Amino acid sequence: MATTRLMPLHTGKNRSVSTAIADIIGYVENPQKTDNGRLITSYECDSRTADAEFLLSKQQYLRQTGRQRGRDDVIAYHLRQAFKPGEITPELANQIGRELAMKLTKGNNAFVVCTHIDRHHVHNHIIINAVNLDCTRKFRNFWNSTWAIRRMNDRLCLEHGLSVVENPKPSRGSYGTWLGDEKQPSFQDRLRRAIDAVLDEKPADFSDFLKKLEAAGVTVNTERKYIRLKAPGQTRFTRCNTLKGDYTEQAIRERISGTRVLSPRRQKKKPTAQRVGLLIDIDAAIRSGKGTGYERWAKMFNLKQLSQAVLYLKEHGDMTYEELQERTAAAVTRFNELSAEIKDLESQMSANGELQKQIVSYAKTRAVYTEYRKAGYSKKFRAAHEAEILIHQAAKKYFDSLNADKLPNVKALREEYAALLAQKRRAYAEYKRAREKMKELYNVKSNVERLLNVPEHGNEREREKTRR
Repeated sequence: MATTRLMPLHTGKNRSVSTAIADIIGYVENPQKTDNGRLITSYECDSRTADAEFLLSKQQYLRQTGRQRGRDDVIAYHLRQAFKPGEITPELANQIGRELAMKLTKGNNAFVVCTHIDRHHVHNHIIINAVNLDCTRKFRNFWNSTWAIRRMNDRLCLEHGLSVVENPKPSRGSYGTWLGDEKQPSFQDRLRRAIDAVLDEKPADFSDFLKKLEAAGVTVNTERKYIRLKAPGQTRFTRCNTLKGDYTEQAIRERISGTRVLSPRRQKKKPTAQRVGLLIDIDAAIRSGKGTGYERWAKMFNLKQLSQAVLYLKEHGDMTYEELQERTAAAVTRFNELSAEIKDLESQMSANGELQKQIVSYAKTRAVYTEYRKAGYSKKFRAAHEAEILIHQAAKKYFDSLNADKLPNVKALREEYAALLAQKRRAYAEYKRAREKMKELYNVKSNVERLLNVPEHGNEREREKTRR
């Protein structure tokens, strides 16, 4: 469940365009809020130099079009996206923020997505460059954009299994005003429930079904090509086919005839807590100042964890201590392999993204550098176009460092990046499963060693790996 707000950014009083862009990007990229920059992603720009690239694109837009509005000109857009506390991870929030920005801009504008985790709720700050990628047009805030962005956002939340705000009211109230309210079923849910109730009465045919549905309080309209329904209290009709799934007109006819069975709704699995935890060092806790109440609780806790460890061994075929050691070592090895694989993929993605950025920068500034060369490397011309010249020279230096005969095009690089990203997601899903398995095996092994009084051999390296 996420709320959104789009805010145009202006220069403001006593600020230049470059200062205004640098201020907002500096705020959203705060390392203390973004886990030292880990939760920052960008599109068609480098987050480290986004302010310079945004400024450069604006200068190119003015040079190509000559259009300038003055102080009220929009230099960028700030899209804020806040999520319900405890419902989403920072990584997924950053991914959804990027997808929302792509849907809004259709990939025509550069943007930076920064996920902040300094509050009780995870939230995104998305800075969108007002000038499009070819510097010939600008993104314009359109009428009723608030509702359009909300619909895009709700669709993304539903695709990722998150809840959405039902029947939101236009308000500038605080984000938490509706979090505690009881969620009411939507009109579409009420229509689905009414349809299920009428079908339970076994209507003879579709006409009989419509009569029973009207008797249940649902308004039925058959004047048009498609049947429309309206629940009690609903102001507008809902086309029957928009209910989708088992509630379209064709699906209802099939359910009446018995050729279709209602599909059971999927229920979200509740997250299961880790079954086996590490034992508590009670003597060390008492020395640190813990009281007798804590000592009694810790003894009971340790007893439960020991029983859970023994139960784990029995559930896995009466596993011996030697087999437990082998499985723990194999789990650690697999975890380390996946960690190395993910780091390698991230390194390839970083190199790919840097090459894309340099190719785009080179193409954007090539015309200016050509004029600079024709002007005989004039100091006056360089002073007027220093930013473009520096970016062009940096890109050329980067290409020379690659020692490549031919550079790939941006389209091929994007396809390669998408493939690497898909591979990383698959590896990361397996990585999380391997990490949980490794932690559980390590905890079981540690508790069994305490139970059997197995002396410690100083295997601190393995212990540190399992704590990651």
